[in-house]
Amino acid sequence: MSLKGKVAIVTGGNSGIGKAITLALAGAGANVAIDYVANEEATEDLEKQVAALGDQAIGVDADVSKVSDLQMLIDRTVKELGRLDVMVNNAGIETRTSVLETTEAQYEKVMEINLKSAFFGTQLAAKQMIAQGSGGRIINISSVHEDWPMPGNAAYCLSKGGMRMLTRQAGLELGPHNITVVGVGPGAVATPINTSTLENPEKMKVLDAAIPLGRMAQPEEIGSVVAFLASDGASYLNATTVFVDAGLMHSSPGL
Repeated sequence: MSLKGKVAIVTGGNSGIGKAITLALAGAGANVAIDYVANEEATEDLEKQVAALGDQAIGVDADVSKVSDLQMLIDRTVKELGRLDVMVNNAGIETRTSVLETTEAQYEKVMEINLKSAFFGTQLAAKQMIAQGSGGRIINISSVHEDWPMPGNAAYCLSKGGMRMLTRQAGLELGPHNITVVGVGPGAVATPINTSTLENPEKMKVLDAAIPLGRMAQPEEIGSVVAFLASDGASYLNATTVFVDAGLMHSSPGL
């Protein structure tokens, strides 16, 4: 599973699942542009970890909710790393608010970071890949909640449902350009976004009991799937979502 000579972008790439994806891609030989909006020190440390693997990495401070910043991210990647082969739309947030509670500002922020950034990240990356003439991979980090409702987290679930259709629509439209679009739907993952659950023994007991493997995923387990999807081994996967949830969706009516 070699990505030697490939260049990838990972949005939200300096922490949680994004960090694990960055390291997995670099571990397979890719050079990586790490998008971030906070914690520059963590980004610099991650660049050093990638360099220790023998690859190049650049940190790019870009707000992916803004199309102009997404274009800048791609332009800098191409200028400094030479090309773009893999676009990973990973950046995401949640508000943990219900349909009745969610404010307009909360709704717009979730949609801009989770869905708008994935749409225009896909569009702009595809244009670059088409200009290069050698195809590419676009990987959208979604969630089991693109299919599975989560009461009390309305905007997040809506944004992931949108990513589900984006993956299918873009996969069909971009396939003729040899660009595949695949979603990754993690289940429960031990990352900062789940801190409130991780720090609550009772919540963890309920969650672990609902997962057939009896535990949350580690970020590295998501990263390894993304690295595979970026490789030639996944060349015939397109317009679909790969769920990495240990069977959670099939074992519980909802959490």
